[in-house]
Amino acid sequence: MSLGPVSPPVNGPVGPLERGLAVLCELTRLAAHRGEAAVRPGDLVRGTGLARSVVDRVVGTLEQLGYVRLDGRDVSLATRLMELGNAYLAASGLPDALGPFAERLADGLDESVSVAVPDGDGARFVVQATRRRTMSLAFRIGDLLPAERCAPGALFAAEWDERAWAAWRARRAADPLDAGFPAVPPRHRPAADTGFEARVRDAARTGWAADDQLIEPGLVAVSVPVRDGSGRTVCAVNVVSHTSRHDVASLRAAVLGPLRAEIPAMEAALAAPPVRRRPPEEGHGPAATGGTEDPARAAKRELGAGYLQSLARGLTVLRALGTPGEEDGGARHGRTLTAVAETTGLPRATARRSLLTLVELGYAEYAAADGRAFRPLPRVLELGYAPLGDRSFTELAQPHMRELVRTVHESASLAVLDGHDIRYVARVPTVRIMSVNITIGTRFPAYATSMGRVLLAGLDPGQRAAYLAGLDPTPLTRHTVTAVPELARVLERTGRDGYALVDEELEEGLRSLAVPVRGADRQVVAALNIATHAGRGSAAAAVEELLPALRTAAARIEADLATASAHHPLGAGERVGA
Repeated sequence: MSLGPVSPPVNGPVGPLERGLAVLCELTRLAAHRGEAAVRPGDLVRGTGLARSVVDRVVGTLEQLGYVRLDGRDVSLATRLMELGNAYLAASGLPDALGPFAERLADGLDESVSVAVPDGDGARFVVQATRRRTMSLAFRIGDLLPAERCAPGALFAAEWDERAWAAWRARRAADPLDAGFPAVPPRHRPAADTGFEARVRDAARTGWAADDQLIEPGLVAVSVPVRDGSGRTVCAVNVVSHTSRHDVASLRAAVLGPLRAEIPAMEAALAAPPVRRRPPEEGHGPAATGGTEDPARAAKRELGAGYLQSLARGLTVLRALGTPGEEDGGARHGRTLTAVAETTGLPRATARRSLLTLVELGYAEYAAADGRAFRPLPRVLELGYAPLGDRSFTELAQPHMRELVRTVHESASLAVLDGHDIRYVARVPTVRIMSVNITIGTRFPAYATSMGRVLLAGLDPGQRAAYLAGLDPTPLTRHTVTAVPELARVLERTGRDGYALVDEELEEGLRSLAVPVRGADRQVVAALNIATHAGRGSAAAAVEELLPALRTAAARIEADLATASAHHPLGAGERVGA
């Protein structure tokens, strides 16, 4: 049965979904402008025009879903929100299909390469392969640029109809300073005629487009279109450089040939069946229920009137649009109402209302004219994806470490293996008269620390054997294990147990307990520990009291790490395992 392109009454039962999306958009906008500065509910009230009581209910529901964090009265985006943007990226198939091409081009051209898709009268970036230099040039995944200020925009506008051109002119008149585009430097005065329409005609004629310092001084770019079987431009591949390296003419001469040479293979990759990814780990995010009780209904029963069930259901539906399924041809070709209802465990009528609302609000579209299938649109990436995707591994881990410290009232640290040492990359101290004082960047020999033993236990047997063969342990206290055969047995036991306890081996009176933090490939990439004074009880009691909370925190870090790195590397700063 065809649903048809019916517009639902957004102020009806699914009104909470509209209001929840509005709050998330405003929170993203404020995060883009303020960085890590606090956002208060009052800021969201002013930005959305919603009543304070409504904002409080929306924020409370989003916190229950794990999409925002509350720290006192402050509200911030949570990494788990990225699963909505991941749903769009999975459904589009673009990162899997074109990511390898972008990486190969970036290596060959020694320039940053991005892939952008049309989004209204703008261009939104969905793939990036960055060349890291002092003068770094890259767009974040999720960033939206005005069409007239970037090379891909001219390629997309070559296919606009009169309605699209009218919308573009109306937007420019309403926002002459580009305040609605936080990814670009704001204008200080309205721009004169940029000659955009002439550049669009040139792009249509030549099959390529350039950005000659339209975004900001010094930045130049060249783009070419990637089309589907019908000839429609699906996306644009964009090479970015700096005027210290190229002007537009020299950049075009250097990159246009290699770009065009890759286009046929890119178009073939887009036409091929999509890569089938492993589904999310059970227990992380609104998972498929397989026909069991609707989780939003259970949460509503537990949490009462403050929980917006329609908002929770709508976001679950949005996430389900990125879940591949054999029954409906996979997410890239759209998902049917039946498939979405089965994935979410929602009644068909409930799933239908959410889908129609998402279409009305511009977050989804009908995948075919008969209205039988739906797919998410790139606008989904405006829900926090760019600022969240820019977070480093340590920034991702910090909220969970703070929660761990609040739970156990002891200091927590995160470390990576650096040669024969561990190096501290994050730390949250506790406030006590007697506490452990260690700073970021501190290094200790791996063999005598709990985090070092967890990291060494995570090495493959050959690497571990090589480490032990070159080891000449020095006793740091009278308790330090220095016999290499005994250390080998300790590491074997650590690997089996999944944790390490070191009692006064690094320093007299210092006891620490550590667990591994694993990446999406289940390899150990870091270690998380709790450090305490040995006089606060027995070693066995410390394990019994601290290990469950430590493992919970590590699991939450791992879940966020998997979400944040699902379609691209982590953001700037300390890399996982670096």
